[in-house]
Amino acid sequence: MIDLPKEYEERMLSLLGKDFEAYKSELQKDSVKGFRINTEKISAEDFEKINIFGNEKIPYVHNGYYLDYEKVGNHPFHHAGMIYVQEPAAMAPAECVEINEDWKILDMCAAPGGKSTQLRNKLGKNGVLVSNEIIPSRCKILTGNIERLGLTNVVTTCMDTEKLSKTFPKTFDLIMVDAPCSGEGMFRKEAVAVSEWSKENVLMCAERQEKILENAVKCLKDGGFIIYSTCTFSLEENEMVVDAFLQKHPEFKIMKTTEEVERATESGIIFDGCQTNDIHFARRFYPHKSKGEGQFMAVLKNTNEPLPQYSSCQKPKTPDKTVTEFLNDTLTEYDIENVRMYNNNPVYFTPDFQVKDGVAFCCGITIGEIKKNYILPHHQFFMGMGKYFKRKIELSSDSEEIMRYLHGEEIKTNISNGWAVVTVNGCAIGGAKVVSGIAKNHYPKGLRIKNI
Repeated sequence: MIDLPKEYEERMLSLLGKDFEAYKSELQKDSVKGFRINTEKISAEDFEKINIFGNEKIPYVHNGYYLDYEKVGNHPFHHAGMIYVQEPAAMAPAECVEINEDWKILDMCAAPGGKSTQLRNKLGKNGVLVSNEIIPSRCKILTGNIERLGLTNVVTTCMDTEKLSKTFPKTFDLIMVDAPCSGEGMFRKEAVAVSEWSKENVLMCAERQEKILENAVKCLKDGGFIIYSTCTFSLEENEMVVDAFLQKHPEFKIMKTTEEVERATESGIIFDGCQTNDIHFARRFYPHKSKGEGQFMAVLKNTNEPLPQYSSCQKPKTPDKTVTEFLNDTLTEYDIENVRMYNNNPVYFTPDFQVKDGVAFCCGITIGEIKKNYILPHHQFFMGMGKYFKRKIELSSDSEEIMRYLHGEEIKTNISNGWAVVTVNGCAIGGAKVVSGIAKNHYPKGLRIKNI
């Protein structure tokens, strides 16, 4: 039973009116869970043939479903990065804009990675995502989720948004600002959000959100989009922040979202003193209206004429022959232009996007660590490049071998000696070093299932 703060109830009653009791009643029910198919690993059509996690589709996410499965994190499909578990309402912001495959996208407040991984699935091989998180421990979680999904052309950074704006000025076609907020939309899911709520915290969050948006503007190209979102209901953090931003930046205007998102949400609220005529274009996701928690989102477009783009990238430092010999022995194909050195490690990342050494927590796919005359491959390499491996150990998702592998044990195989990728339904789940018919386990200890 959720006991809402009295002042919060009064505020929500003023927002919802006759719908308040329906909202309050909905909070006493179980929270709704969802998942997305990671289409960089497996197509939606192929996953649907093996889907055991829930068949009811989320109407505004073409690769999204409501989750109906216990302990999904232990399943091999999850370990293989075929899916990402995410609250359904939190999937709506990334669906607000039709995204071009070659865009450069920034997610400013990204951990744990739901919106980042969703955005990356919408990009093609030439698109780039920079995924930022200010807290180091959360940045590691973010990087781990991107690694599990085997996503390419992703940079993770760990810095405040002011530093981010100086590092990547006028760089991005789209910026996701999923701003830290008072969390009113998460009351059903996170009890701590209820206990920490106060009007003072709401106002403090609104002040911080305005600063983050100002830094987002500096990172955006002319003609680009900002998606501003929160998981809260307060006017101060939502419509008021958007309205104040638009008054300060006349070069921006608020846009309609996609029709799918519009159908699942309610219009933004016109408040006393609002100067934005189209504030109703903003969208509110309510748990008593659609299946999910609380979410607010607004699409802000820079209306300046886009300037011609000229590449100013310096030629990245290329690795020595130890790396290329390793890749030639291990992979069936790769683009040599994407093989470069970053922070003294060989990585696989597009040459068309400049990231200076020391800037990124992780840049592209880390191929491995250069030892004396050989490469010790990184888990990212298996997960992101697995489909190109010459040696593949395919295991069934319900086999004893796959559970033994996830537990960290060796398994028998008849493939030739060398580095191999272990796959489930064709999707990489990790790596192994094959020696005389034995696949020596290289699944990271921190990811292993402790009991089988």
